[in-house]
Amino acid sequence: MDVQLTAAHWVYLAGILVILATMALRKNIVVPAVVATFLTALTFSGSIVTGLSAIFNASLVAAKELFNIFLIIAMVTAMLGALRQLGADRMMVAPFRRVMRAGTSSFLVLAAVTYVISLFFWPTPAVPLVGAVLIPVAIRAGMSPLSVGMVIAICGQGMALSSDYIIKVAPGISASAAGVEADAVADKAMVLSLIVGGTALLITYLVQKRHWRAPSPDLLVEWEAAADRGIGDTRGDDSSGGGGGGGSRPPRRPEPAGGPTGGGGEQTATATAVLVAPSDPIADPDAEAEKERRGTAKAFAMLVPLAYLAFIVYLMLGKFTEVVPPLQGGDAAAIVGGIAALILFAAAASTDRGGFLETTSDHLVDGLVFAFKAMGCVLPIAGFFFIGNPEFAGPILGISADAAGPAILFDLVTTVQSHLPQNAFITSFGILLIGLVAGLDGSGFSGLPLTGALSGALGPAVDVDPSTLAAIGQMGNIWAGGGVIIAWSSLVAVAGFARVPVLDLARKCFLPVMAGLILSTVFAVLVF
Repeated sequence: MDVQLTAAHWVYLAGILVILATMALRKNIVVPAVVATFLTALTFSGSIVTGLSAIFNASLVAAKELFNIFLIIAMVTAMLGALRQLGADRMMVAPFRRVMRAGTSSFLVLAAVTYVISLFFWPTPAVPLVGAVLIPVAIRAGMSPLSVGMVIAICGQGMALSSDYIIKVAPGISASAAGVEADAVADKAMVLSLIVGGTALLITYLVQKRHWRAPSPDLLVEWEAAADRGIGDTRGDDSSGGGGGGGSRPPRRPEPAGGPTGGGGEQTATATAVLVAPSDPIADPDAEAEKERRGTAKAFAMLVPLAYLAFIVYLMLGKFTEVVPPLQGGDAAAIVGGIAALILFAAAASTDRGGFLETTSDHLVDGLVFAFKAMGCVLPIAGFFFIGNPEFAGPILGISADAAGPAILFDLVTTVQSHLPQNAFITSFGILLIGLVAGLDGSGFSGLPLTGALSGALGPAVDVDPSTLAAIGQMGNIWAGGGVIIAWSSLVAVAGFARVPVLDLARKCFLPVMAGLILSTVFAVLVF
């Protein structure tokens, strides 16, 4: 297909190259993205008014598309804040310590749980579930927050979503565009996704292991305190004080007696015993209140995992039976947020019966502030890449709803493929590259019709099964736009729950994932 490139195409391409170069230099890319948005809109329309309004419209369109991610992060973060204030967060993760005792075991459990949930239900509900229950355990076991985010992104948005073997939306789109059977694409995509994911996980383990630390409750306190400082929360219900033993928040976590006996330890234990002696009439009410508080915390520590376990059972019943109606990805995420909100209300009421309305509001505000503080810079970046997608370009450029927006990014990709030499390896890597570039808009499935159509057209010419090329293109598109190596995608959710900068997470994932994609493409050409 002949595509006529205009000046707007070249300006948009220059913007992409500048953004990629800025990322390579480890600099923030908000300013280049905004300037590129302005210049692209100005060149396309010839109107400076359209160019200026596109700066605002691009971020607004991106906010509409990504706000569901922002909101669910805010809800779950608010819930965790209420549980932390109650003291239930530590009790909730205690059972997992039996398995996740150190970095390696936590790495394996985190990877397996994320992959299984994401494979059956997509990563949308998987990330909040893992974020609420397993991330704190992994941090306490010694894993760094960055490595936690990498594992979740690779196994969820990458390995599970790129094959989409259970729900089969992605293979269906690729197959219909390529003119082949969906099962053929799904089977090959499953194998390729395991190769990419296995390679990326192995590299991540080898590179990140040296950053892990010995298991300690202090690590969880440090992680929470760092996140609180990052969102500007100075109310301080965490561990800023605490001196002595473990940085835990008194009086929530009294350490058991019978530890090492030294002079200072004996004195502290004796002093504590005197303070809480049953004969002291002043200490008794506090002891009773503390006992009641711990009982409430223990109840919530059991309630939260059970609530989300019941939700998973509900999802499975909807998937495999007709007992309940099946849920789509968006519905599942909404239920995760709804459960988090109800638990938030109950936990806040248990902590502060008289003022729980105000306490609940404070936690919600903290959650929203955290979500926007961590991911707000993604909006103008996503807006630039959305301007290359015809689905979003119209509202950004002020084009009426009846008229189709320009397909700037797809036009560039189509032009590139027309110049590819007729060779199996070159064509396969060309389809992979096109999938990666098409995924730059941050939407995991938007480029699948393009890579599928190109696979159907180019496969017979180079004697490669079109289903193989379609699976390769699907790998590139989803590993990029699905939320692993592109920061302005659903990777923001992973970064939000792991509490790490999303751009740093994308950069760290890039090389392991690219190594896996190259290996899987070579395997596909040689074996399939």
